[in-house]
Amino acid sequence: MPISHRKPAAPSDDKRWKIVETRMRRHGDRPQALIEALHAAQEAFGYLDSDALEFVGDTLGVPHSRVYGVATFYSFFTLKPQGEHTCVVCTGTACYINGAKEILGGLERRLHVRPKETTADGKVSVLTARCLGACSLAPAVIVDGDVQGKVDAGELVAQLEAM
Repeated sequence: MPISHRKPAAPSDDKRWKIVETRMRRHGDRPQALIEALHAAQEAFGYLDSDALEFVGDTLGVPHSRVYGVATFYSFFTLKPQGEHTCVVCTGTACYINGAKEILGGLERRLHVRPKETTADGKVSVLTARCLGACSLAPAVIVDGDVQGKVDAGELVAQLEAM
């Protein structure tokens, strides 16, 4: 007798799960669709919680440990809800030697937030990137999608506090 593979039920009746299921089905519900499925879940919900990781893994037949490993390895995936605003600090060589460390220190001191964290009020999430491709503007950051160059730590913190 053949063994039937039952597709797992979505974690909730939230309609966004249909979007995730459709994207996985489009890729054949196969393990090779893992990154695409994680993108779909993050686009739909804003981040990847444990329900999303388990559902994607179970649907694609990928061990939970591998799903978690992929989700934590790639910097574009996040396991926590993001703030209203996002600040990405470049930590590439040019930016680092020109003040990225001071920017991150200022954010930690004044906003009490470190990379991959969101302020307690949910206003600002801080991320880092290895390179933004704006080395001539070092130190560079991206605030809500806008690249800013030759950033002064104090001015950036004041800008983020005002948001």
